[in-house]
Amino acid sequence: MTPEEAPWWTNAVVYQVYPRSFQDSDGDGIGDLGGILQRLDHLADLGVDVLWLSPVYPSPQADNGYDISDYQDIDPLFGTLAQLDELITALHARGMKLLMDLVVNHTSDEHPWFVESRSSPASPKRDWYWWRPPRDGLAGGDPGAEPTNWQSFFSGSTWEYDEASGEYYLHLFDRKQPDLNWENPAVRQAVYAMMRWWLDRGVDGFRMDVINMISKDLRGRDGAPDGHLHDGPPIPGTALGDGSASYICGPRIHEFLNEMHREVFAGRPGALLTVGEMPGVTVEEARLFTDPARAEVDMVFQFEHVGLDHGSSKWDVRPLRMRSLKASFGRWQAGLADVGWNSLYWDNHDQPRAVSRFGDDSPEFRRDSATCLATLLHLHRGTPYVYQGQELGMANYPFATVDGFRDVESVNHFGTAMVAGQDPAAVLTALRRMSRDNARTPVQWDGSPHAGFTTGTPWLPVNPDHVAWNAAAQRDDPSSVLAHYRQLIALRHEEPVVALGDFAMLLPDHDDVYAFTRTLDDRVLLVVCNLSRTPYRLTDLLPHARDGRWVLGNLPDEDPELLRPWEARVLSIG
Repeated sequence: MTPEEAPWWTNAVVYQVYPRSFQDSDGDGIGDLGGILQRLDHLADLGVDVLWLSPVYPSPQADNGYDISDYQDIDPLFGTLAQLDELITALHARGMKLLMDLVVNHTSDEHPWFVESRSSPASPKRDWYWWRPPRDGLAGGDPGAEPTNWQSFFSGSTWEYDEASGEYYLHLFDRKQPDLNWENPAVRQAVYAMMRWWLDRGVDGFRMDVINMISKDLRGRDGAPDGHLHDGPPIPGTALGDGSASYICGPRIHEFLNEMHREVFAGRPGALLTVGEMPGVTVEEARLFTDPARAEVDMVFQFEHVGLDHGSSKWDVRPLRMRSLKASFGRWQAGLADVGWNSLYWDNHDQPRAVSRFGDDSPEFRRDSATCLATLLHLHRGTPYVYQGQELGMANYPFATVDGFRDVESVNHFGTAMVAGQDPAAVLTALRRMSRDNARTPVQWDGSPHAGFTTGTPWLPVNPDHVAWNAAAQRDDPSSVLAHYRQLIALRHEEPVVALGDFAMLLPDHDDVYAFTRTLDDRVLLVVCNLSRTPYRLTDLLPHARDGRWVLGNLPDEDPELLRPWEARVLSIG
């Protein structure tokens, strides 16, 4: 496509706000809408185009807001609908858009829909959720009586027994997050009406949480040894009994998303955005989901690259092989080159901090590796996402004991691991590296005791390194991580080749250096990133780099011959 034909989001950058940890405005230690309003100039200065707001709806907070009890209000913890309206107005005044988190695979068990569904097997909303009796001949509550042997993403069974009715309900995540039954047309219409209500209010689109799980093949079958019930490639991370092939891109998923587009988005004025978060999605499926002619979603948010350091599970942490990362990124770049679109990210609220995971958070290389990783990501084809604090080089928190964790996934994993007799020290080591709480510590605005996040006691402690690593210290420093992010975002806005250029991988078998070109018409950019502590002679690896003209780099005093540890360089060729 030409720059004139390209949708606006191809050269946009999205910034994710996890409101609980962004900025507290009322001193209760929890971030809120008032705090976001206070910090909008930070986002405007950064240059981002879209604010993706993680859930702020009423919720019991079993999964930090991803368990919603009312889709059409704001939790008092975060503020009011009036403040949400004020946020929309303030963003639009700055030329930014608001992307709301849409969580419709499941609700809270305190949502009125589920309360009614649970009230009686004869309830008119009973089939708004997935209810099943115990297996034949077995008593409810017996693990063998569960309708399938599927395992929850948050440990344990996906089935919760309801004593009052003698049946089980399905929850792919926490037991307080029952799954909606999208086979029921009334459920779908209720969801679409809610989405239209938000768009009418001025919201510019949705990031759709685990949206490829809404279609389920629930015919009482157990998982096969690899979790698959159909022909096709294995899904990374699946295991015995997880049943994922029955709900990852299920049989009616394309039908549902096309219907959603038709019922909610078609014919609306304005530049909207739909992002489908899709664990386990393949490149081939992503082409279908994001083909404009099919009218489903604008882009996918996939997880292949953040599973490359997983062994048998995310807690079985393995070293990341650079060749594997290149193969994954290269496959997605090639697969969506002519049709479709991908989201680009290292960090989000579900992933540990990239500088600690994929980079080098030692004092010597933290700044350089943070900016190197950013350069690599932002120069790919796709829409880049910046997770709050990433633009400051925020790192994992130094958790001392298991008592410091708050995330339900982490807490449940530790409990399950202890029952299984695993070594507590080894489990704690894995939690320190991979827990979602690493991404949820408060944003580090300044060097004051609570990093400028709150005047009260923060709900999660602030990382002790905030004294040195904070926005105030970086704001006017031209060599800071923050300054480099500003440059990367500006480059995407200014250079059509960054958004739309063809991608070609170079040095696919090199263990440390990641290099590629982006080409649009006669404009060619060469991107070279050294993801290691080992220096390399650049011209030995890529002789034509000698003639390249500097466009952007993360280290000063460029040596045309030497690629230093964690150096990233963008050159114009030809």
